[in-house]
Amino acid sequence: MNLKGRDIISAKDLTREEVEFLIKEAEKYRNILKSRKPIFKADDKVAITVFLEPSTRTRLSFQFAGTYLGIKVLDFGASEISSIQKGETFEDTMTMVDGYEPDVIILRQSVAGNAEKAAKICAAPVINAGDGINEHPTQALTDVYTLYRIFGHLDGLHIGIMGDLKYGRTVKSLSLMLDKFRDIKLYYISPPSLKVRDDILNGIKNAEYEFAERVEDVADKLDALYVTRVQKERFSDPSEYEKVKGSYKITRDMLLKLKKIPYILHPLPRVDELATDVDSMPQAKYFEQAKNGMFIRIALLKNVLGIEE
Repeated sequence: MNLKGRDIISAKDLTREEVEFLIKEAEKYRNILKSRKPIFKADDKVAITVFLEPSTRTRLSFQFAGTYLGIKVLDFGASEISSIQKGETFEDTMTMVDGYEPDVIILRQSVAGNAEKAAKICAAPVINAGDGINEHPTQALTDVYTLYRIFGHLDGLHIGIMGDLKYGRTVKSLSLMLDKFRDIKLYYISPPSLKVRDDILNGIKNAEYEFAERVEDVADKLDALYVTRVQKERFSDPSEYEKVKGSYKITRDMLLKLKKIPYILHPLPRVDELATDVDSMPQAKYFEQAKNGMFIRIALLKNVLGIEE
């Protein structure tokens, strides 16, 4: 597979075969990294993380991935202390960053579509680490890699996606990523006000889907339940957030009442939609999911940078 120099802006940018290839690469590097030593000595490569929106897992997993690959990883720093606060435009910021000739730019920011705009501006390949309510393709890679590690395959899975389906970018990328596989059934579970957007549904070409307002109504059909938080930062009207913030909560007691308990995934961070008493259950896979993100990003960076073994 030749991913060298490729922009990764959307889940649509990868084929099924490329996703499967990256999963195999991630598994290989997971085994190699048991020694906790750099996989390669690629210190001629420079990555820069440009995170203009808060992040913990995505930023750290990319930085750890770069460290284990043996590349140099620079960080743009908080937008609050950059020239953005002086009024510098996004376009000028990205032109400046690209002017230092990094080998890859890993970008997160709050405006949908700006990752694609950056890819057009920059000579270096751009990896979208989240652009507003639009997409988060490397989180989707993390999610399907986690599902693969649980089930050993991706075809034929029935996945519930619950919570903020209107503003959650992980919902779109995960839907598009799973749509590459056969016999997928998606169950979108949300209050009516946070129902999945039409642009997400219009992007689904192969998977079946249906809607539900309660987990209990579809739980016995699910292999896994992907829980998302209601994202306060996406609401322009605080009163609308207050109406729905506590709409859905997964607890241990609720799960134990189900005939079939699905595996629980969550892109994190969580607020009040997923109780901590679920953490000790064997079906809870979200912290493992976060760790998996490092391995799949190692595989992606290695191939986008064209690092030879």
